This record gives sequence, structure tokens and C-alpha cells, in this order.
Amino acid sequence: MMIIVSIMIIVGIIMSSLVQFFGGKSYQRGYFSYEIFYTLIVVYGIILFGFGLLYALLAINHEVLVLTDNQPVPEDFLGLLLKSIYFSGTTLLTIGYGDMTPIGIARPLSLIEALIGYLIPAAFFLRIVFFKHFPDREERYTDYL
Repeated sequence: MMIIVSIMIIVGIIMSSLVQFFGGKSYQRGYFSYEIFYTLIVVYGIILFGFGLLYALLAINHEVLVLTDNQPVPEDFLGLLLKSIYFSGTTLLTIGYGDMTPIGIARPLSLIEALIGYLIPAAFFLRIVFFKHFPDREERYTDYL
């Protein structure tokens, strides 16, 4: 029961950070915005650690990651968490070294994480370009509310 509640909390944090990034306040200064860049780093960090925690929590009861270099999966939670965060990082950043393979429920989770990691830079770029060319966007939409 505690694992399910933890998973729900982690998924909620990941979703809220994505909603904040895509639907947050607008930025209107130049082509490069430190605010958007820092937001991007924070969103990546939340997603990376969130999915790492998900993999680690799921691995407590089920085998979700297989190490392909013939090393045993760590027995202690800290070792498992570190391996899970490493796998999450290689998946989110679409590196995919191939030294760990997801199985079971971790397969669709890793696909979702890779898709998020693939789309966030595009959204980052579009957000900068869109708000550069349409700086009054926020004012236009708040007039109708």
C-alpha cells in the first residue's frame, strides 16, 4: 500500500512539473532566457529522479531492470536507487548504453520517459521562439478571462 501511494505521489510531482513547464508564465526577454533554462534543468531533474524512484520502488516487489553486464542487481535500496537513477538518466537523455534492460512494467515506463526526454528540448525551443515573436500573448489571453 505504501509503495502505491509513493508511486502516485511521484507521478503527481512529475506531471505537475510538466504542466508548470508547458503552461507556466510567459517569458519575454530575448532569444535566451535564464528562467526558461533553469526551469528546463529543474524539470529534467524532477523527471529523472522521479522515474528513478519509480523504477526502484517497482523493483522492490518485482524485477524491472536486468543488468546485461552479468552484475547482480543490488540488494540494498540505496544501491537499487542509484542503479535506477542511472537507468533513468540514460533513458531520459536518450543515451541508452545498453548495460541495463527494462522488463515487465518498466518497458512502457521507459518508453514514456524517453518520449518525454525527446520532446522537452523541442518544447523549450518552441517556447522561446513563440514568445519572442508574440510577446503580448499573455496579455491577449488574459483579456478574455
